[in-house]
Amino acid sequence: MRRIVVALTGASGAAYGIRALELLRAVPDVETHLVLTKAARATIGYETDHGVADVRALADVVHSDNDLGAPISSGSFRTAGMLVAPCSVKTLSGIASSYDESLVVRAADVVLKERRRLVLLLRETPLHAGHLRLMSEVTASGAVVMPPVPAFYTRPRTVADIVEHTAGRALDLLDVDTDAVARWTGERDAGGDDDAIVRRL
Repeated sequence: MRRIVVALTGASGAAYGIRALELLRAVPDVETHLVLTKAARATIGYETDHGVADVRALADVVHSDNDLGAPISSGSFRTAGMLVAPCSVKTLSGIASSYDESLVVRAADVVLKERRRLVLLLRETPLHAGHLRLMSEVTASGAVVMPPVPAFYTRPRTVADIVEHTAGRALDLLDVDTDAVARWTGERDAGGDDDAIVRRL
C-alpha cells in the first residue's frame, strides 16, 4: 500500500486537489492522507459545489493542519510522496524556509528530508523576484514546482477537462498512473512531411 499525502491550501484552484483525491480513490494500492488548511476550507466553499465534509470523505485518513504530532509529521512514517494542490505562496514560503508551524509545511519538510517526491501546484501569477527565489529554493531542496498550466493540445472542451489533465499530470510525478492523462505518442506534421514528427512537451 502506497501512502500519498494530499494537502489543499487557500490559493485559488481547490478543484485541482479535489480532483486528485477523486482520481486516487480509483487506485487500489494507494492510501490517501489529507490535510486542509483553514483557508482551503473557505476556498472550497467559494469555488466549488463541494462541502468540506465531501472533500474529507474522499480521503482514507484526514489530519488537522494544527496536529503537528500526526503520523505524517515524522520521517519514520513512510509515504510515497506529497501533493500540495493548490499551493499558496504562503505555503511555498514556509516550505522553502522549513518554517514548520503547520502540519502541511511540516509534512512537506519531512518529504524533502527523506528524499521523497514533493509536488507543488503553485497557484500565483504574475510572479515577482521573491516568488521566483522561493521556487528556486524549494527546487534545490528536491521539490517539483508545477504551476497548473493548461495543456491545450488535448483540446479541452470544459474547465473540468483542464483540471482533469493537470491533476493527472501531477499524480504522474508521484508515479501514480491514472486514466486522466491523454498520453502523447507523436503526430505527423500537418504540412504533409511523412518524416516530420511534431513533438509537444
